[in-house]
Amino acid sequence: MKTVSFTQMKNGTKQDYDLLAEAEKPYHGLTADRIFAELRRQGEDTLSGYKITRLEHGLQSATRARREGADIDWIVGALLHDVGDGLAPQNHDRFSAEVIRPFVRDEVAWVVEHHGIFQMIYYAHHYGWDGNARDRFKDHMHFQACADFCERWDQSSFDPDYEYDPLESFEPLVRDVFARKAYDPSVLQTGVSKGLPPLS
Repeated sequence: MKTVSFTQMKNGTKQDYDLLAEAEKPYHGLTADRIFAELRRQGEDTLSGYKITRLEHGLQSATRARREGADIDWIVGALLHDVGDGLAPQNHDRFSAEVIRPFVRDEVAWVVEHHGIFQMIYYAHHYGWDGNARDRFKDHMHFQACADFCERWDQSSFDPDYEYDPLESFEPLVRDVFARKAYDPSVLQTGVSKGLPPLS
């Protein structure tokens, strides 16, 4: 296998970096596989103190999104909104957002990034914290989408009796999203706020 000529990045040549760009393509192509491996790992341990696993929580959230007629970005965002829990439990929301950010609408990445502070409205008072901390974003274009995401799909998805769709049913959607060109402006749609689908 060919390798670069340098031991310090600053000494790399164009040929070195062309080689790396080509060598990284297969790895990038396996991103969805790594996502599924992490989701399956999350199915092996129960959320500490909760009645379900992390995987079940993601599946419930994504199932609710799909059943309400959400588009592919919202469904994948709902499935993966807590994918960062394992490696970044203190800032899982931001970690999870960075996983999906290159491949989904900016609105969805913003909501995933901020859902942690928005969720505080449900429990912060029990710890003496500010449950309205999310109000600092009240003038943001995605505020309502994040509030709705938390209310309709996230906070309600800790139910061991909820009949959710299996992980395999989401696989085509996840693979489609992660097969997109990273940071494609037509996908990111920066400045667009569609919100969640209206409730029927």
